[in-house]
Amino acid sequence: MGGCRVLCQVWGGWWRGPGVGSARKVAGFGTEARRQLQPRGSSNRSGSLGNQPFPGLLHPENLSREELVDVLRASVVDQKGKPGELTLFSVLPELSHSLGFGEQELQVVRASGKETSGLVLLSSCPQTASRLQKFFACSRRAQRPTATYWAVTDGIPATSEGKIQAALKLEYVDGVGSVVPVKSPSRKDILEGVKRTLSHFRVVATGPGCALVQLQPLTVFPSQLQVHMVLQLCPVLGDHMYSARVGTVLGQRFLLPAESTKPQKQVLDEALLRRLHLTPAQAAQMPLHLHLHCLHLPGTRPRDAPIELLAPLPSYFSRTLQCLGLRQQ
Repeated sequence: MGGCRVLCQVWGGWWRGPGVGSARKVAGFGTEARRQLQPRGSSNRSGSLGNQPFPGLLHPENLSREELVDVLRASVVDQKGKPGELTLFSVLPELSHSLGFGEQELQVVRASGKETSGLVLLSSCPQTASRLQKFFACSRRAQRPTATYWAVTDGIPATSEGKIQAALKLEYVDGVGSVVPVKSPSRKDILEGVKRTLSHFRVVATGPGCALVQLQPLTVFPSQLQVHMVLQLCPVLGDHMYSARVGTVLGQRFLLPAESTKPQKQVLDEALLRRLHLTPAQAAQMPLHLHLHCLHLPGTRPRDAPIELLAPLPSYFSRTLQCLGLRQQ
């Protein structure tokens, strides 16, 4: 599977330009069935992650083009092949040259959402990119999950696992896009861009008023997982776009009308803030705790075992798990 690169993206702002975690290179893409990707200098030891509210959170707006290329190049975790606004796309030519591809173009094969951390799959080989895109498309038609996300949620889902199904559409108000659910969509709605979406979820760990949830989308739609968790009345921690749709009266949560609820900074209750050791002002800057943890890819040849790529958690995500007592299983 020539010409592939996998980046471990530590913080989103994907379209604006991600902060990317430093992770080691692994030669020979497609030679192992499972790989755990660890950042340089990482340790399996548990313990204090310091007093920073969001350790490991990078700010792309503070980087030059050259510095962003260096960060991206250092973030390659798997490879095979020849050694206006700042965004990942805008520096792909420099990244390609830095990785030894010369004039070959890098293209994005698979990536997480705009503000989601985790894996980014790039390819300089059109045939490889096409093969992978066909694999992902076939997997979606067969409802086989190829991506696994981890999310920390404000609230605990009512059931420990299940499916979330919702018809969603993308609406624009004053130039800002927002995803809203559509009840009982008609055939006309489907033709006009409404899509039926589906995700699997499983609660991995729980704490007082919070949970670590594994999510596997079986369809592709912008902000699908964030909106699905809001529909479960458990918005993802750091979701400053959709969390305001969940209201609370006398301790009972309910959904507010999506069409009339404007995005706002997520508001957390005092008990959760204390456990996170955050002030309300710090919580308003909290990054989205949604991480593309695992990608399943086909082997290099038809008879080869499938490949499983695992991305380490960003430091701020690990800190949150420690503060909330949510243990990974």
